[in-house]
Amino acid sequence: MGIGTAAGAFALAACGTAPAAAPAAVQAPAGGSGGGVAAASTATPRCATADLEVLLGKPAEKNDAPGQYDIPLTYRNKTDHTCGLYGVPGVDLVGPDDATFGPVYHLPRIDNGVKYNEVTPGTTASATITVVKPSPGEPTWTPAKLNTIPPGSTSALTARWPADLPVLRQDAATHPGSYVNGILADPA
Repeated sequence: MGIGTAAGAFALAACGTAPAAAPAAVQAPAGGSGGGVAAASTATPRCATADLEVLLGKPAEKNDAPGQYDIPLTYRNKTDHTCGLYGVPGVDLVGPDDATFGPVYHLPRIDNGVKYNEVTPGTTASATITVVKPSPGEPTWTPAKLNTIPPGSTSALTARWPADLPVLRQDAATHPGSYVNGILADPA
């Protein structure tokens, strides 16, 4: 793993991109629950897209990785029944057409969330989106919106992307500094 991580950092540096903090490895799902979220049983149906609304939180720069931002991606159960929400959501950033990569940036997924969650009516569960902001002189690309497909679903929810947060496109990078993490139970 050390050689692969070093090679990825070298590849990013060779492209003129400072290596951003990326997850060291795909981690096994962690346990835990909190605030209206409990371990799911196999009898609990997964949350469908129609059961949820999506909320995008305020970006926060990482202390240990300047230029890299975490954005909470929160799903709220808007129904009157409990459903299971676990796994890694699909996330596409949609914006202006990039000459090399097009208008959609499909973020890689890192499976580091909880194994199972039950989300009771009105409560939430979240994933974190991590993105790299371009350094001065690097190409600027600012998404207009985010499309997300909750784990186990096939249709998307949409949220407006923060207009003041451009993203460095790393579509072809081996170890990009932009990715989406697995679902976590929200604290009380």
